Order: sequence, then C-alpha cells, then structure tokens
Amino acid sequence: FQIEVLAFIVTTNCFTILLAIVTTSHPSILPVAMYFKPPGVNISPSFVSDGEKNAAVITVPPRFRGTHADQKDMAMLGKPQELRRNFRFVTMLGFASTVMSSWELLLPLWSFVLTDGGTPILFWGFIVVGFIMGLVYASIAELASMSPTSGGQYHWVSECAPVSVRKLLSYTTGWLCAIGWQVYLAGVCFMIGRIIQGLMILNLDSYDPQPWHVTLITIAVAILAIMFNTVLAEQLPVLEGVALLLHMLGFFAIIIPLWVMGPRRNSYDTLLNFTNNGGWPSTSLSAMIGMSASPLSVLIGFDCSVHMAEEIRDASITLPKAMVWSVGPNALMAFLMGITLSFTVGNPDAIAMTPTNEPFIQIFFNATNSHGATNAMCATIIIMLMCNAVSEVATASRQIWSFARDGGLPCSKWLATVTPGWNIPIRAVSVPLVVTSAIACINLGSSTALNAINSLGGVAILTSYIIAISALIWRRLYGAPLPRRRWSLGQSGLWINIAAVALLLPVWFFMFWPLAQPVTATDMNWSSTMFGGVMIIALVYYAFKGKHEYIEPVLLIKRD
Repeated sequence: FQIEVLAFIVTTNCFTILLAIVTTSHPSILPVAMYFKPPGVNISPSFVSDGEKNAAVITVPPRFRGTHADQKDMAMLGKPQELRRNFRFVTMLGFASTVMSSWELLLPLWSFVLTDGGTPILFWGFIVVGFIMGLVYASIAELASMSPTSGGQYHWVSECAPVSVRKLLSYTTGWLCAIGWQVYLAGVCFMIGRIIQGLMILNLDSYDPQPWHVTLITIAVAILAIMFNTVLAEQLPVLEGVALLLHMLGFFAIIIPLWVMGPRRNSYDTLLNFTNNGGWPSTSLSAMIGMSASPLSVLIGFDCSVHMAEEIRDASITLPKAMVWSVGPNALMAFLMGITLSFTVGNPDAIAMTPTNEPFIQIFFNATNSHGATNAMCATIIIMLMCNAVSEVATASRQIWSFARDGGLPCSKWLATVTPGWNIPIRAVSVPLVVTSAIACINLGSSTALNAINSLGGVAILTSYIIAISALIWRRLYGAPLPRRRWSLGQSGLWINIAAVALLLPVWFFMFWPLAQPVTATDMNWSSTMFGGVMIIALVYYAFKGKHEYIEPVLLIKRD
C-alpha cells in the first residue's frame, strides 16, 4: 500500500468532481461538460447560461414524474417536481437498509459497552431501544404519508406546531437535520479510514500509522460517494438494490465464521453480568450510558428515506411502507450481530487493548487465525460502509437542498438550484464533500475535537425526532384534524406518539454523557457543547437574516 498513490488519487478525483460540478453551471468549460453530461441531454452554452439558469423551468421527463398521487402531493405542498422519481419500494428498502447499515455500524461501535454496561447491553439494550425506536419511526412514517416531502421533520413541525412558535421551531429543526446528516456522513467516511488503517496495522509489521493517512482515506471515500451522486446518479437505484442483497448476504458471511470458529463465553457473563468499568456510582447508570452509546446509535437515522421523498414513485404510501419494513429486519440483524460478538469476543479486556484500534478486527482474527479470512471479512464491512456513504450523501444533500429551497440556510438561492437535464441538486451534493473534508482535517490536529464533532450527529437527529413528534401530539390534541393520509396509525396514533417521546427523552439525555469518569478533555463527551454551539449559530443567523428569508413550508400548502 502506497500512501503517495492514495494522495494522488484523492487529489485527482477532487479535481474531477469539482469540474463536474462547475461545468453544470458554467458553459464556458463546454468540452469538459460534454464529457459529464447525462445521457440524452444536449449541453450548449445557452442551456445553462447565467441569464437562464434562474428563470429556467426544470423539466423532468414524463416517466420520472411519478403517479397522479405524487403530482397531487407536490401541488398540495406548493412545490414543483424538480427531481426524478426513480425509486420504488424495493430500491427504497435497500436505500434505508444501506444508510442504516445497522449490523455493519455496530461492529466499530459495539466496544463502547465494554466500558459501560458490558455485553448484556447488546441483548437487553437492543430489546429496549428497538421497541422505543419502533414507536418513533411509526410516528414519522405517518407524518411522511401526510406530507411526503424531502424537508421531512422541519416541514412537519411547520404544519403541526403552535402558530406562535412554529416558524422558529421549524427553522431550528431544519438546522438540526442539516447538521446531523452532514456529521453522520463524515463519521462513516472516517470510520472506513480507521478500519483500513487497522487492517494495515494487522497485516504490515513495518507500517507506521499516522493520522493523516486516515484523513486522506476519509476524503477519498467522500469523493467516491459524491461521484455516485453526480456522474453516476442514474445508477443509484440499481446500487441500492445490489447493496440490499449484499447487506443480507454479508451478514451471514460474518456471523457464520464467528459462531463456527470463534471462542465461546458462558451465558451468564454474556447476558446477565452487567459491568461498570466507567467509574459510575451504579451499574444501572453505567448501563443506561452504554445503551445510548451503542445499541441506540445504530438505530438512529431511518428518516433517511424521508429526505428522498420527492424521488420515490407513489411516495405517500411507498415511503412509509419502506421505512417501517426496513426498521424491523435491520434492528433484528443488529441484535443478532451484537449477540454473536458478545459470545465470541473471548477476553474482553484483551480485545479492548488491540493494536489495530478496532476491537472487531481483532475478534475476526482471533476467531479465524488467518490474515486472509480477516481481510475478506473486513472487506465486506468496508464495501457496505462505502455504500452507506453513497446513500448518506444523497440523504444529506437532499436535506440541504430542501431547506435551502425554503430559504433556511446561508446561500440558499445558490444551494437550491437543480441543474437542468441532470435533475439533481449538484450544488447541494457538493456540500457534503466540503464538510467531510474539513472535518477529516481536524483529525490532523486533535482526535478529541473530531470525536466531539462526530458525537453531534446522533444528538441532532434525535432532537429533530422529538420536536417533530411533539408537534404532532400538540396538533392531535389542540390543532386542526390531521389531513387524510394513506398510511395511518388510526386511533392509536396519539398514544403511540406520546409513548415515543416519553421513552425517547431518557435515552436522548444519556447521549450527552461521557463514557467514564473522572472526565478529562480527552474522554469528555463534547456533544452538549457542540449542540449548544450549533443552536447559538442557528439562532443568531435567524435573528439577523433567517427570519426575513425563511419561508414556512405551511404557508405554501394548498389542501382541499
């Protein structure tokens, strides 16, 4: 492995992606634009001229405009159809499963329970968290059927919250979603970099790991993900279908070798012996922190499907069905993977001290006693996490685009542009590359600062869930009757919504806690500080500019 070659690849691909983005807006670079043009589109200087690009009407080919119900929904939302509806139930199921990558993400995250709660958290914690998040996503699915828009949570808050606070709450929720998904993407790309570096440590005795190696790999992964969302965007639904198949097959490719070849721990230590290695006053407190750090983390983010709503055919029924159907199987696979790791970990203390810095790599190697087998198993994880990054770029960019369309961000007019012919928000797609690259560079100075930023993602997304469902509860109790929707919780809806918020608040609270005490700057959970900082920035921008430019989505709605 040559780091210099990787650096060359990163630089070259950065240049390529930037050219692809620039040429969609600037026809002066026409020869390059002709190379990157989408199939069936004739690019000429007049096609994207500065005089036309703001006044042009985005034309979506008829076969990508969706069903009559989709057209009625867009008219109701007061939005034009600018994106292509090329996702259906199976590909959307694959998209949600790929973004979540529940069992794949558990592998790098499961070691948190070694500090707080022990391996029983991966059994009992998943049962508790799975039930809570099931209620949460059922509530979100009903909202998605009511208003299938890429805006998601901030749009629903605008529809459901009290008039006196709905604009500010909606605006705040939009910022939380935008920041949360940008940070999530950076975290996954960085995770891939750490896994690759861990494999290099395992295989090459002479390898000297450096932080900048992981930074370069992180940026390279982000570039690849951007390419699939720009020049290869038409193949994205196909990728999601293939990723769904790999997601299922890869699961068995990992757990079977571990059960057949790995060591065995006894059932008591694995399932009942809760531990407190974080120095907390009680094991119960330690268990709550461990449950929020590991099982909960891999079940946050099924709203990813929502932000693709305007690219789903028959979205008002396909979207909630795909979301609900993706939660159960993915939670079950994460649960089974957690049980597998708990029984086959061997000596947890020794695993935690692995030189690879990724305990699951050491578990694979101890079970198989083979570099080749370990590399193959880890390659499966890397491929799936790269698919995850591709899908997260789509989610993050659509959230940015939608919020900018309503004037919620700086440079909203620029970010909300959808490139004619491509029917994708290329400018919004470029934002995740910039953000991920910037966050990855923080690792060069301080891994603590990087971890602080990464910890923000889950807190931000969970907060948006709490605000959106709380607004729905208020409307059910005090507001106008909910409009007709094709996927409904029926008469149980209010109680499901109340239970979702009531049970989610405690685990959300413990996401702010550090893993151990006494707390130092290195092991502090800085998510509370980062969360507060983001909120201050958002509110300051709102006070000076946002409240004058942000258009509440509810003001555009035209229901019968």
